Amino acid sequence: MSLKQRLTDDMKAAMKSGDKHSLGVIRLVNAAIKQKEVDERIQLDDTQVIAVLDKMVKQRKDSVDQYEKANREDLAAIERAEISVIQRYLPAKLGEAEILAAIDAAIGETGASGPADMGKLMAALKPKLAGQADMGQVSALVKQKLSG
Repeated sequence: MSLKQRLTDDMKAAMKSGDKHSLGVIRLVNAAIKQKEVDERIQLDDTQVIAVLDKMVKQRKDSVDQYEKANREDLAAIERAEISVIQRYLPAKLGEAEILAAIDAAIGETGASGPADMGKLMAALKPKLAGQADMGQVSALVKQKLSG
């Protein structure tokens, strides 16, 4: 079952059960997916849907940081609840050892040898690790690996 179909099924289940919070978040996700499809005139596959979900989680994490700085714990809690609903649809996060293994494999594939090859290496890693790892962490590990 595709991710979009799973979202639709979960939206119907949330309507039937009266889970207004999950229903609202799933509708936001579906709207973001539909907006991207309309803007780019394409049908999103699961990888692209995961990228949309990742972006939504990142936006909400940024909002949580801002709300906490402004001492608005009530709004931060709402954002955290939305993050937990969105994360149900993301693949499990990889550990550091798994990320390092993926980096080593990509180095073997691309022949990257130094810091100048970082862009090429990140381009190879991004589609493989999308939704499974924080790309900021991956970038830091790649930089460490290529400089060391």
